[in-house]
Amino acid sequence: MTPAEYYQRDRRLHPPALTPDYKTSVARSPRLSLISLQGSMSEITGPTFGHGDISPIDNDLIKNYAKDGDPIGERIIVHGRVLDENARPVPNTLVEVWQANAGGRYRHKKDSYLAPIDPNFGGCGRTITDDNGYYFFRTIKPGAYPWRNWVNNWRPAHIHVSVFGHAFCQRLITQLYFEGDPLIPICPIVQTIPDPDAIDRLTAKLDMNAGVPLDSIAYRFDIVLRGRRSTMFENRLEGN
Repeated sequence: MTPAEYYQRDRRLHPPALTPDYKTSVARSPRLSLISLQGSMSEITGPTFGHGDISPIDNDLIKNYAKDGDPIGERIIVHGRVLDENARPVPNTLVEVWQANAGGRYRHKKDSYLAPIDPNFGGCGRTITDDNGYYFFRTIKPGAYPWRNWVNNWRPAHIHVSVFGHAFCQRLITQLYFEGDPLIPICPIVQTIPDPDAIDRLTAKLDMNAGVPLDSIAYRFDIVLRGRRSTMFENRLEGN
């Protein structure tokens, strides 16, 4: 039986491809209209990941690259749930993160920012959601960094997030920001998003109840993926 299709994306909520205040979008934006394609069988039925694909400390960025001690910076927890558009949990899905260190520098050969590399921080992690769609990372809060958009633009502290979902058509790559960061409203990339509520949904909220006393501050960031057009019957997806 053919699996149910996923909801179409509402592109009115997405930033337009051409946003001149974000200068590199000028060269990257398409010149012709996008082509809409129906999801193929391979796009709506895979991929599949399991716990055998990750190690026990892949979600602990404080420990997973450490050589001779812990990395420098503010220790934080980032956690939340991955849900679909019907508010159903998305279990057993791969969540990956990558980020700059506490000084605002990535471990990448093309990052030339003057902040030092932290020898004990790799800046990458991954985990798989549990049966309730829950995920958890321990890391160092990333620093802001300058970029040559205009003369003196700075990117807010952020963490890149990739979620595969249960199918390639659910794949989401985004960034999370941190509640209260004064750089968010003046970042040219953030301001390409037309909906203020959407910006709020990209902002991880302080969650003191999930923190570890004398150790880590916590932030909650829930992620919503495209949902299937499926009818629920006795808690089962009929037709899937």
